[in-house]
Amino acid sequence: MSLTEKLQSVFVIIAILIGLILGQIKWVEENAVSLIVPSLMTMLYGVFLNIPLNRLGQAFQNYKMTGLILGMNFLWTPVFVWGLGAIFLRDSPDLWVGLIMLMVTPCTDWYLIFTGIAKGNVALATTLLPWNMILQVVLLPLYLLVFVGKMVQKIDTAIFLESIVLVLAVPMLLAFIAKWLIPKVNGFWREIPLKIAAGQTLFLCLAITAVFASQGQTLIQRPDVLLKMLPPILIFYGITFLLTQVIARLGNFSYEDFACFSCTTLARNSPLALAIATSVFPERPLIILVLAIEPLIELPVMVLVSQLLLFLRRKGQYSQMER
Repeated sequence: MSLTEKLQSVFVIIAILIGLILGQIKWVEENAVSLIVPSLMTMLYGVFLNIPLNRLGQAFQNYKMTGLILGMNFLWTPVFVWGLGAIFLRDSPDLWVGLIMLMVTPCTDWYLIFTGIAKGNVALATTLLPWNMILQVVLLPLYLLVFVGKMVQKIDTAIFLESIVLVLAVPMLLAFIAKWLIPKVNGFWREIPLKIAAGQTLFLCLAITAVFASQGQTLIQRPDVLLKMLPPILIFYGITFLLTQVIARLGNFSYEDFACFSCTTLARNSPLALAIATSVFPERPLIILVLAIEPLIELPVMVLVSQLLLFLRRKGQYSQMER
């Protein structure tokens, strides 16, 4: 992973600040919204272009771990997060929707960094990447209809499906076509998709800048949003981490597999959720705001988790599991 991708959270914070500053200019505030969807589509094109589809089958060489991780990400997490929202955000449905959209999309990049920092099984984590991406793209519309449809009234199904096709299906199709064409061309045309893929962080930051330029007044008027989101998000991380420890001990995992299990089930994919939210809920800025500020919470948590995993490793609590 490049230095730019490793510093993605820093660039996100800078993008937020730039967006808030530019949002004070009325013309920018009124027109910034037009940049959001194109920027996110370009970013997701780069993400899909980097998906190692040739590793789909490799994940099931360790079928126990793969099944548990996918089960945690796509069965346990949606139900658990819906329950957390019911407890903490019942009076703030937009924040509840943002929480659900955020947590049902597992990470497809940062978790590899933190798995490596924690000296976990990076090879296994890498084979899970295409499954995490493909399943969240397929299941996110279903999660929205099941969990969010009752909270956000009058979701226009036609607009919803159009947004899914525009923001997800189009970039994915173009990326797969590019992957097929790249080996067949040379020179300038070969470099274009590769440059876009390498610059996905830039397009993400451009989208976030546009979000905060167009919706920054909402953040200024609602400084309580971050405070309201902290309890359910931190409880999600805490309970999920403890649950991975219990499962690891019952399953007699090695430390490396345990570290991979924890990082893969904790890190989230806010850019993809942000792309969908911007298209489906353009008139509900609080949903978009939750997804844009989430990296400010996730990064410190994942740094803490990786260090905690190393601490457990040093204490030798998992020595009996080593194979």
